[in-house]
Amino acid sequence: MNRERVGRWLAGVTVAAFLTVMLYYPVATVLAEAVTADGRPSLAPLTAILGDPFYRDLLAFTAWQALLSTLASLALGLPGAYVLARYEFPGRATLRSLTAVPFVLPSILVAVGFVATFGARGAVNDALRALGLPTLSLVFTLEIIVLAHAFYNAPLVVRIVGAAAERVDVRAVETARACGAGPWRAARDVVAPQVSAGVFTAALLAFVFSFQSFAVVLALGGLRLATVEVWIFSLVRGFDLAEAAALATVEAAVSLAFTYAYLRFEARQAAASTDHPPRRRSPRRASRPAKAALAAYGAVVAVVFGLPLASMVAESLTGANGVTLRYYAFLLERQTATVGVQTRPLAAVRNSLLFGAGTLAVAVPLGVTIAVLTDRGGRLARLADTAAFLPFAVSGIVVGLGTLQALVFGTTLLGHRFVVSGPVAIVAAHAVGAYPFVTRNVAPLLGRLDPALVESARACGAGRLRALLDVELPLVAGGVLAGAAFAFAISIGEFDATVILAEGSDSYTMPVAVQRYLSERSLGPPTAMGTVLLAVTAASFVAIDRLGGVFGG
Repeated sequence: MNRERVGRWLAGVTVAAFLTVMLYYPVATVLAEAVTADGRPSLAPLTAILGDPFYRDLLAFTAWQALLSTLASLALGLPGAYVLARYEFPGRATLRSLTAVPFVLPSILVAVGFVATFGARGAVNDALRALGLPTLSLVFTLEIIVLAHAFYNAPLVVRIVGAAAERVDVRAVETARACGAGPWRAARDVVAPQVSAGVFTAALLAFVFSFQSFAVVLALGGLRLATVEVWIFSLVRGFDLAEAAALATVEAAVSLAFTYAYLRFEARQAAASTDHPPRRRSPRRASRPAKAALAAYGAVVAVVFGLPLASMVAESLTGANGVTLRYYAFLLERQTATVGVQTRPLAAVRNSLLFGAGTLAVAVPLGVTIAVLTDRGGRLARLADTAAFLPFAVSGIVVGLGTLQALVFGTTLLGHRFVVSGPVAIVAAHAVGAYPFVTRNVAPLLGRLDPALVESARACGAGRLRALLDVELPLVAGGVLAGAAFAFAISIGEFDATVILAEGSDSYTMPVAVQRYLSERSLGPPTAMGTVLLAVTAASFVAIDRLGGVFGG
């Protein structure tokens, strides 16, 4: 076995060790808890969950709202994908960049924005009252949950389906037209089959993300419209960890089944793809009727996507007598208060930045290593590629619960008790969610490099590691930096695992602080804290856009 092969396997073992400690073992503790009773293997916890009518209804409702959310995401996203693929217009590049929003925008911000827009004292009801019209009661309804999920997932649909539409082979369309097919027949028989794979992929991911949604449902639905994730959180807060583990196992099984279907479908699509790139259609300028349709769609997009965030910022600056900074002053008062204050804003900002830095230190080397292993091909590459996607199949609540049980509460190994502190556990949970984005930004760039560059370096006496460090990584530095920006943004906005791991400690972050202020039933403080979080997230998004992240493209 040569030195290069030994190095590859050592890197693979190191990655496996990291993921075992940070992901596989914590998740395995949840699964083990679900199949154990009185210290013995038993399916009783699972059968109790599946046999309980309450939990069957809970699972059915979770799937139902995920299905409705998927349909809403497709309805909102497919026109955008068509527009991006078909037309050239001012702001097209910016609109394409905005499709990365779901990957960097904290889910708790979406919830606060929708409360600020559609809540009892939100922007929409304020406008209706000013016009003398009846107000709407949308918070704690299924409709607002579905709309918020569409806000989150529609850009994902635009990104995936738009990329598929741009890859449609114009030669096939021209051949169909030459054989007498009209525009609609050519679209149905030629374009639709080529785009359907992208639609199916987007729908699968939208369903999984909506099924695993937590912060949006917690803030906009509460226990009244609880999904599996929200109920698991409720059980954890009530220290009913065994029942929470059993329910989390059932949820993980559903998510893994859909993720497996996605991976199988993606593998079949890759195997069926041709080595000959299709001739693509160049975007064209819109006609007058098309411009009118684009304007109408733009108005819908502005209401659904722009209004919630604008309402949040406006609410943070508006009081009974007009523009005010009193909510930001309130946050500063919380910071300096000496009695009865459990959530201090500056402590949340500091924790978020520190956890973000720690996430970068773990996720970037891990993600780059997996990208390198994936690029090398072979069995190890297939395992690395699976590892790069697995965190998407496991919800943050499950990761948080497993990390709490396995690392924070501690594990006995060889007679020694190993315990991880809360901040370290949070960084581990954040890194698990962030490293796939590093891999997805770096791996495509490595795959496009000319092998002759490495061969030339090797011919000049450089070892394989030296060639990687001196030749390959400098050439894909933009992807590494974009992946790092994604990792930092994801850490800043992570809520699901953090809210479990920060419970009862001083390790709360900005998203957790927003949720705690929101639970006080006053919009001012949470919107002010949310605006601070939005500013930090926006800075990360600008970095991603400038560095040219390629995730999903």
